[in-house]
Amino acid sequence: MPKPLSNLASKVQASTTIAIDTMYKKMKADGIDVIGFGAGEPDFNTPENIKLEAIKAIENNFTHYTPSNGIEVLRNAICGRLKADCDVEYSPSQIVVSSGAKQSIYYALKAITNPGDEIILAAPFWVSYYELVQMVGGTPVVVKTDESTGWKMTAEMLESAITENTKALILNSPSNPSGVVYNEEELRAIAHVAIDADLYVLSDEIYYRLVYDDTEFKSFASLGDRVKQNTILINGVSKSYAMTGWRIGYSAANEEISKVIGNYQSHASSAPNSVAQMAALEALSGQQDFIESMREEFEARRDYLIERLDNISEVDYILPKGAFYIMMDISKLVGGSLYNHIIKDSDDFSSLFLEKGLVATVPCTGFGAPNHVRWSYATSLENIKTGLDRLEYFIKNG
Repeated sequence: MPKPLSNLASKVQASTTIAIDTMYKKMKADGIDVIGFGAGEPDFNTPENIKLEAIKAIENNFTHYTPSNGIEVLRNAICGRLKADCDVEYSPSQIVVSSGAKQSIYYALKAITNPGDEIILAAPFWVSYYELVQMVGGTPVVVKTDESTGWKMTAEMLESAITENTKALILNSPSNPSGVVYNEEELRAIAHVAIDADLYVLSDEIYYRLVYDDTEFKSFASLGDRVKQNTILINGVSKSYAMTGWRIGYSAANEEISKVIGNYQSHASSAPNSVAQMAALEALSGQQDFIESMREEFEARRDYLIERLDNISEVDYILPKGAFYIMMDISKLVGGSLYNHIIKDSDDFSSLFLEKGLVATVPCTGFGAPNHVRWSYATSLENIKTGLDRLEYFIKNG
């Protein structure tokens, strides 16, 4: 008998989001008329100027290893974009470019976490946070939010969750999956508690350009030098520039943390993709008009979704102020029956909705919200309309 596998690795669960998207794509490939609301990626094409820079890089044979932390001109562009958009200053030596923001989060957690360290998450949370904390030997500590706090963690909730083993807080604003956005006052209150406890704050700001209703985004690292010293800022080009498949994300942190992250990356993956780095350089330093047109389209889709869901009495929702997701509350359906199946949680609902309604949504059990289902409105208005028509039929005829 072979020796047992890693206990740590064996605990890791597959991504719910990717599992649903895989199932949807297989059904689609089999010719089934299914509509997908699972994937967390813009349905827009990468802008032409960005693609052209990648083609130019290939033609110029820019296809070899780069410095492990990413090419300096890209790290300079990242610093410029963070200053312009987020009012926070970093030097290129404080930036580590990685193969997607998810990898940046993983390396950041590796840099700060020792076995048994507690990392605080506010539920609902992005499904990968919980697994990534476990993957580095940390212990996820979930703080459950609800409607009374606007589905946000308050400073008081954070303070109550801190123990002698607490190492860090993962903060995500705008949030996946809820779409909530923390305002400056809320962030300052959280920062006060975090600094008093000398916590690291891993601030995932990947959706920062996608906010609605005149909502103002505030970067956590911009709240002052002391806050910035304890912050590991995570961002990338995937969401704002429709570049999910290019796999370019980055972290910005103090020199000590960035050095550890860079050293780890040098062994784990050598360096990010050279061609994708040149595309990201153009994305960050080129014209930015594309983002606003995409943001406006997402807002229009969100407004349509809200209008339709307001008229379906069996469900509620969390109003998203950013990102491109809406969490539908199915509490009124839980415990009841649809198509002779008892709905115990969102796993049951989403599986049945996919099978009978031919609509792929993401159950939020893995996001710490078992009575919610996530819809991504990063799809056409026509698909959204058809999906909601199917939801009404599914509930009415179940």
